[in-house]
Amino acid sequence: MGKLFWIALGATAGVLVVRRLTKAAESLTPEGAADRVAGGLRTLGDAVREFTDEVRAGMAERDAELRYALGIAPDGTGKPGVADPDAVDDLFHKHPRGTF
Repeated sequence: MGKLFWIALGATAGVLVVRRLTKAAESLTPEGAADRVAGGLRTLGDAVREFTDEVRAGMAERDAELRYALGIAPDGTGKPGVADPDAVDDLFHKHPRGTF
């Protein structure tokens, strides 16, 4: 029974080593390198997409704040002199995001 255990253990270890070596060898081929580069580019693309979405959301928020302070309706219409003086004063103070 003891010999059978050691044979099974050796066979399992051999299979695991061969699988690891095969995987390492495949990653060194041009196709494996291309797969790694493609994965990196996908990750970079996702990060850029998230960043641009955050920038657009910030721009829309700031645009709404400016329109409100200057008395401009969201559709671009507005009457001169309808601006909220307190909101206009807030435009010249440090903005919470640190942009102004």
